[in-house]
Amino acid sequence: MENEDLEEKKSRRARFLVYKVMQKADTRRSKPSWLRVKMSKLKIKIGTRLKKLRKGFSSTMFSAKADFCKQMACALNSCKFLVHAKQGHIVGTLPPVF
Repeated sequence: MENEDLEEKKSRRARFLVYKVMQKADTRRSKPSWLRVKMSKLKIKIGTRLKKLRKGFSSTMFSAKADFCKQMACALNSCKFLVHAKQGHIVGTLPPVF
């Protein structure tokens, strides 16, 4: 160790650093805590429920909008004769008030 050349020092230092990095990698691979596993499963469950809720809401809004459009079209079709009819024809179809 007293008279080591420069290349040998660099090599030994590099081996030491590689050893330290490998040790850190091994400690990180340890089994995750049960709390972390539970939290990740809960996040997944909440995410899927939110996605289902959002899809259900959008489909409900779409169907409500479609129903409203159908009702309006039906109402306009039923009132179409008022727009295109002559005034005398409308008065003739109305029942007398008295």
